[in-house]
Amino acid sequence: MTRKYGQRGYQEGERREPGGGGFGGGAPVRREPPPPRHNLDRPRGRGLGAPSEQTFRCAVCGTRQAAPAEDALGATCEKCGTDLRTCTHCTHFDTAARWECRRADERQAAGLGPVTKKSKRNECPLFGARATLEFAQEKPADPDDRNDPRAAFDALFK
Repeated sequence: MTRKYGQRGYQEGERREPGGGGFGGGAPVRREPPPPRHNLDRPRGRGLGAPSEQTFRCAVCGTRQAAPAEDALGATCEKCGTDLRTCTHCTHFDTAARWECRRADERQAAGLGPVTKKSKRNECPLFGARATLEFAQEKPADPDDRNDPRAAFDALFK
């Protein structure tokens, strides 16, 4: 009996070796799983090895700035003026966690209740400024640079 679809995986359990003799065509074909497409002993990832730096950004406006110090309770954003010592700027802030804090159990053990306003200034002793790893910004290309391939290509059509 022939099947409508002959690609791999379609009714795989019923596939038999041809010419195996007997009723049903022989023993099922056993195949090894395909090898992984990537080399397992080499690191992988987007931008691996690219120059990067740790930066702190305001959660409201996204401005890159210096991270607030641990003891600076009154730190504000340079651009929009919002408080930086808030739960939304903390490394432990997680909307999927209980009370939106990954260390909520430690706060409760210390006798501290949950912070009600996550975007308002608070004096949580567990605060840590959330710094992210971002790719370093390259300098903008000088349009007068004749060694630049892009500038040379653009010069062809001027």
